[in-house]
Amino acid sequence: MRKILLSCLLLASMQVVVAQSSKEGEVCYNPNLVKDTTKKSIKSKTVALIGTDSISIIYHSPGVRKRVIWGGLVPYDEVWVTGAHDATLLEVPKAIEIGGKELSPGKYAIFSIPGKKEWILIINKNWQQHLASEYDQAEDLVRIKVKPKKQGLTERLQYTLQYQEQAGKGTISWAWEKLAWEIPFTLK
Repeated sequence: MRKILLSCLLLASMQVVVAQSSKEGEVCYNPNLVKDTTKKSIKSKTVALIGTDSISIIYHSPGVRKRVIWGGLVPYDEVWVTGAHDATLLEVPKAIEIGGKELSPGKYAIFSIPGKKEWILIINKNWQQHLASEYDQAEDLVRIKVKPKKQGLTERLQYTLQYQEQAGKGTISWAWEKLAWEIPFTLK
């Protein structure tokens, strides 16, 4: 019962932030629900409860704005921060297994290498990076091949975290433009 109450309170507070988070410097929990009046990338966050802790992803959410994204704004076969500005930050409070590798509790950067048919999702130990200019493949902890799925238009890049307490499993999902992908993880 306590976990359910805590989850409801967290979700209610997220909804308040969504309604108020169009101001610079604030974090938005759903960049596709905010009245979009800026050309800038919106600082965004997604969270999933793991017991009394939470796993989170903090990222900057760029918009499509009628631009060519894949092979245009985001080149194929080059490392991308999978967001905008700073590297996308994944923070895990407990050890998880993702892509057959164990990640200890801590902070990590999410990068990707978009391809025309297949992508490589990267989790890198250097979480404090700007764009991909400081990226070093030697600091990669996980590399996973991913085949994006086609979907309807998602104007702003959006991450989603889901976790099922009873199963000890969850997913990291991502959607932007007309593509989406999903990666499973397991609590260790």
